[in-house]
Amino acid sequence: MTAPAAPAGSARFRRLRWVPLGVLLLGAAEFFTLIAVAKLIGNTLVAILILIALSLLGTALVRREGIRAWRRLRTARRAGGPAGDEVLYGVAGLIASLLLLVPGFLTGIAGLLMLLPPVRKLVRDRLRKATEKRVPPRVAGNMFGPRKVRVDTAKPSPQAGTASSEVIEGEIVD
Repeated sequence: MTAPAAPAGSARFRRLRWVPLGVLLLGAAEFFTLIAVAKLIGNTLVAILILIALSLLGTALVRREGIRAWRRLRTARRAGGPAGDEVLYGVAGLIASLLLLVPGFLTGIAGLLMLLPPVRKLVRDRLRKATEKRVPPRVAGNMFGPRKVRVDTAKPSPQAGTASSEVIEGEIVD
């Protein structure tokens, strides 16, 4: 008799079991960072006030980034093009704002870095790749438009029997 097959999402749940440990480790790292910053500044109250200021900045940015993301989505939809990149750019901004909202220097620095356009674009691109892996190609095409690909075809060279490489660039269109 065989064991019942595991549900398709069970691998996802196995990864989620590490989340509580990660949150605990992040909390400990934030606590020790607070102590280190307070010692560096020489005043614990100032360090705590800086944390409060970062959280207030995050509070203001959550609203602003949400409104910006909504406007970008509406503009992209009115233009008739795919809105996936605009949505993910907004999601990256919201993640940055939420990181600032969480009290802590490490999350605050991560949030501030994600507000920088090159870092935000990098996060957006990573989110896009993760999304494209999880949705069917047709859905990804509707969300992000045709994908640009490079195909490397190796053809044997008639001279020495070695393979030469020819690159073909194009778009995948369903």
